[in-house]
This record gives sequence, C-alpha cells and structure tokens, in this order.
Amino acid sequence: MEIKVWDLFVRLFHWSLVVIMLHQYLFEEESARHNYLGYAALALVASRTVWGFVGSPYVRFSEFVKSPATTLGYVHDIFRGHPKRYLGHNPAGAAMVVALLAMVALTAASGWASTSATYGSLRWLEELHEIAANLTMLLVFAHVAGVIVASLQHRENLVKAMFTGRKKAD
Repeated sequence: MEIKVWDLFVRLFHWSLVVIMLHQYLFEEESARHNYLGYAALALVASRTVWGFVGSPYVRFSEFVKSPATTLGYVHDIFRGHPKRYLGHNPAGAAMVVALLAMVALTAASGWASTSATYGSLRWLEELHEIAANLTMLLVFAHVAGVIVASLQHRENLVKAMFTGRKKAD
C-alpha cells in the first residue's frame, strides 16, 4: 500500500527549483534571464519556507527537522548500512533541505544585491554570490548522492516518489 507523502506544492517547488538551478549552473551568465530566474528561486524558497509551517503534515518543518544529535546519529547509521526508514524526510535529508533553502536564499539575495544600484559597486557581494552559488551546487550534488544512497538502502525509488508524491507505507 502507498501513502501520500509529498503534496503537489512541494513537488512543484522541488522540480521548479531543479530546473532553475540546472539552468543557472549550465548557463552561468550575467543576463536579465539569469537575474529573473534568481528572483524566481528566491520567491520559491520564500514560499517553501511559509509552506514548511502551514503545509501538509509531511512537509512541515516541525515534522521532519531533527536535533543535531539525531541527525549525526542517523548519518552514522547510514555508514553502518542500517539507517531507520522514515516515511517523510529522514534526519539527513531534513538537514539538507534546510541547508539548501538557506544557501539558495543566500545565493539569490547576494546576486540581487550585487546587481542593485545601491550595493552593486561592492565587490565582496559578487564574491559572496560566487562562493554561495558554488557551495549550493556542492550541496545539490551531495543531495543527489544522498537520494541515491537512501533509495538503495531502503529499496525505494525516491525520485519517483518526488514525482508521484507517494511512498510505500511502513
């Protein structure tokens, strides 16, 4: 039996952000399109943050964000090969969600600030934007690796679940 875990909003958010990040990574450019996609990414993060407090149960931060000790224990269990299965985000995935939301917001905000009339002349903002973008992509690659590992360890297709919104019940 399958259960609905990821609601439509979270799935649309996720895949929209994937498309934006893929574009920004593949076509690193200073252009109006790059800027508009950065604004869209920031709007998506803001919307997801609100949804993390009012959305369906499995997408609420209160449901899946765990303590650092729990998260580190879970990561330890991953390396031992026997992590507990979670219906929603596991503790490592939850930490990644929070890290990615923060880094996408920092990347987009620093990009906006570095092109604004008020702050555009500050070279350190451009450098911050570049560093944040690179760290964000590093997190994206780690996220994909984590999804692959979790899918193999739990014998479930997490990519499919992010399209359908459904996972096998415990």
